[in-house]
Amino acid sequence: MSTPTVLSIAGSDPSGGAGIQADLKTFSALGAYGCAALTALTAQNTRGVTGIHPVPPEFVRDQVLTLVDDVQVDAVKIGMLGSAAVAEAVADLVGEVLDCPVVLDPVMVSTAGARLLDRDAVEAVLRLAPLVDLVTPNGPEAAVMLGCEEARTVTQQTEQAQELYRRLGTRVLLKGGHLPGPRATDVLADHDGTATLTALRVVTDNTHGTGCTLSSAIAALLPQRGDWGDAIEGAKDYLTDALRRSDELGIGHGAGPVHHFHEWW
Repeated sequence: MSTPTVLSIAGSDPSGGAGIQADLKTFSALGAYGCAALTALTAQNTRGVTGIHPVPPEFVRDQVLTLVDDVQVDAVKIGMLGSAAVAEAVADLVGEVLDCPVVLDPVMVSTAGARLLDRDAVEAVLRLAPLVDLVTPNGPEAAVMLGCEEARTVTQQTEQAQELYRRLGTRVLLKGGHLPGPRATDVLADHDGTATLTALRVVTDNTHGTGCTLSSAIAALLPQRGDWGDAIEGAKDYLTDALRRSDELGIGHGAGPVHHFHEWW
């Protein structure tokens, strides 16, 4: 097949480790052509976010409409939306315009546990989620979506993945990076039941952008592999290797980025 074209609808990260920048790097590393529609500008580095400048929802819509009027999009990754208005605009695009698989990374809670969305925006993301093909929350985000305590064991993680699938009616990949232990376990819940994907945990402080990178990798690989299970497994393998090689970069003084181009540099 021709090179797949993948669209990221997400916020910008000037440090390059997360957001649109991480998405485009991931697409390129995995053989997909990347396009991007911005939902927000941020002022951030490896140590944190100091400011957010939202893009008006009408202009988010204009970016996507103008793109798809000319370019065929084979898959979409949705990341940081920032506000209820933008989430609702993106939901309209998914329902009416974007005729391809969509992966939603529901960016709600930072790695440090800080809430990144207000209640109205969370509700809007929950209305968007049933319209997409895969949702990839981490542990804290799943807890917000379900209104419960964060999972502390793989058994609880599995139960929450099943409950999210039941409520949303779409595939859920509940990431287990927040759980303790020597292995990182993600749980996929869909119409076939549940499946676990495990990998040895990589010991590193350089975890900035892991959620963005995993969801983008899935979106990049799905058009090439044609199967959700294969795409998710390949994405997890890619992220594990990117984490393993992240210490080679030495970017910033906080939580550095993963090494998106570990196979090329």
